[in-house]
Amino acid sequence: MEAQHTAGAPAELPGSEGRELANKRRRFWHSRRFRQNVPLWTMFIPVAVFYLVVKYTPMLGLVIAFKNYTFYEGIWGSQWVGLDNFNNLFTQAQSVQIIRNTLVLSVLSVFVGFPFPIILAVLLNEVRRSWFKRIVQTLVYMPHFFSWVIIGGIVITLFSQGGIMNSAVETIRGEAYPFLFHEWSWISIFLGSGIWKEAGFSAIVYLAALTSIDPSLYEAAGMDGAGKWKQMRHVTLPGLSSTIVLMLILAMGRVMEVGFDQVYVLQNPIVSNISEVISTFIYRTGLQGGQFSLTAALGLFESLVGLVLVLITNAIARRFNHQLW
Repeated sequence: MEAQHTAGAPAELPGSEGRELANKRRRFWHSRRFRQNVPLWTMFIPVAVFYLVVKYTPMLGLVIAFKNYTFYEGIWGSQWVGLDNFNNLFTQAQSVQIIRNTLVLSVLSVFVGFPFPIILAVLLNEVRRSWFKRIVQTLVYMPHFFSWVIIGGIVITLFSQGGIMNSAVETIRGEAYPFLFHEWSWISIFLGSGIWKEAGFSAIVYLAALTSIDPSLYEAAGMDGAGKWKQMRHVTLPGLSSTIVLMLILAMGRVMEVGFDQVYVLQNPIVSNISEVISTFIYRTGLQGGQFSLTAALGLFESLVGLVLVLITNAIARRFNHQLW
């Protein structure tokens, strides 16, 4: 017979007991997992506090980009001017030229310098003499640990009017060539010095990614008659494709960021038409000239462009599903 419900007692929803039991189990496992990871959470707290205090809290200061900031009135007491700083910024011919210079140098740095760490990592991966590989790695990593003051001094010594390069040029063509005082030669030196300094250290990421490639793929390719070049083309590069895409996305986020140290050390007044970039403009106009609101607006614009470029690059990478090779 069917079970009779007592009058006034609500009928139980089907499966309610099972759902309640599943929820209890889920809460139990979540609480247990939390207790197990307490040491990890404890280690994470200082990192979270660091980013909150050093990275996120200063973002509140971006409000000065919309104000006529003065030291006397402070951030919150300064007069609100809305988008006036941005209007002033983009109506000045100098600001447009500075943004153009930043884009030109950044895009060239990304697309000219980006392949070198990949090529270096692939070549180092093919070296079988461990002692030779260690020596080469040490030599190509070393410039990364020198400051741009040292690297800039070396570069200027090499390419100055009485430098080593001009001694050789003078022997060949009879007169020295002003490498640092012509725009295109200055750009070449700028790009070359950046590649020399960072390519070796950046190759570490790709060397780590190469260790995840199954060696049997190389063996199978060799048995099929593929030489070293074809193995690199069809095994090594596809194995690095996801890492390459990730590094490209990160690089695109820094397109509007030309390193202040490198430009400031290498630039001179004669090539200021191409060497004056956002970071040096902010230093001279903001810190030395006291126009904090104008340079804050420029810095905010730079960050927004970087964010948009990261989102676009990430969307393209997702569109092609990281299948670049």
